[in-house]
Amino acid sequence: MMMATIRDVAKQAGVSVATVSRVLNSNGYVNEDTRVKVTEAIKELNYLPNDVARSLFKRRSKMIGLILPDITNPFFPELARAVEDVANETEYTFVLCNSDNQMEKEQQYLTALKQKYIDGFIVVSSTLTTEQVHELNVPVVALDRIISPHMPSVSVQNYEGAQEAVQYLMKNGCQKVAHISGPDYVDNAHARKQGYLDMVRDKEWYVDGLVVDGKYELDPAKEAATQLLEKYPDVDGIFVGNDLMAVGVLKAAEALGIKVPENLSIIGFDGIALGETTTPALTTMAQPIYDVGSKAAELLINYIEGIPSVHSNHSFGVQIIERETVKKGGV
Repeated sequence: MMMATIRDVAKQAGVSVATVSRVLNSNGYVNEDTRVKVTEAIKELNYLPNDVARSLFKRRSKMIGLILPDITNPFFPELARAVEDVANETEYTFVLCNSDNQMEKEQQYLTALKQKYIDGFIVVSSTLTTEQVHELNVPVVALDRIISPHMPSVSVQNYEGAQEAVQYLMKNGCQKVAHISGPDYVDNAHARKQGYLDMVRDKEWYVDGLVVDGKYELDPAKEAATQLLEKYPDVDGIFVGNDLMAVGVLKAAEALGIKVPENLSIIGFDGIALGETTTPALTTMAQPIYDVGSKAAELLINYIEGIPSVHSNHSFGVQIIERETVKKGGV
């Protein structure tokens, strides 16, 4: 069966193609009787408007793009689900792109989607510059990582959360606390590391070797934690820059025969569902992940629709979820 065209609708309704187009696009005057005829013809013929053609006409697509750095990290699918839900509620199409932390892939996605008249982007990026955002000439919201203080963004209190995590370890008796960090070029990883450093730098036991890079990934974190614990066997607490790396630290402790939390307390950062499934279950500084993602989508869609926002930069608080990887008891 051939799909109905706009000409078929016009013939069925006894009007011009231009009139059908005005009804479809709510553009220009059409009297109510004619509008009813066109609407009925659309239903009878089961006509589906050509979205590509409408995009070309309106320079709008009702599409938003979400560019993530690493879809294998469970944090990002949880974030993406929130963005997708808000997009669906507001009748926007949601396009998910995985950049693999590669600047070239990120740029390819931005260019390709811009050519399809995408209405705006939510980006989790450590490489995109303010100048590149301006060149896109469409609304952009930075998520999780701030690109510029002058562009809309949604993030969490990484520095304060890190300080609270370290304080929690020390309050529960840890005498020597190390840190597995994310890459220093990622602004939230840098903020979490800085929060740790500002809590411990003046301690007699602190040395620079207590901070090691786990690359925000499980296996590199496992390797980094193994080397750290072999070099500093008296470390009894580790603040880990994200939950995925914390799973790697748990695996390192298991391989070394170190009991968690009896001999080593571990606290992560993010609050992903994976932390509930580890043995022991992971204590973590939890972000309100769904709220963060939905706020970014809401901010972008308001930006696209021309709805002013009172605040264009949002920073959510984080809170400790106490599970089983931190030994309870003070000193």
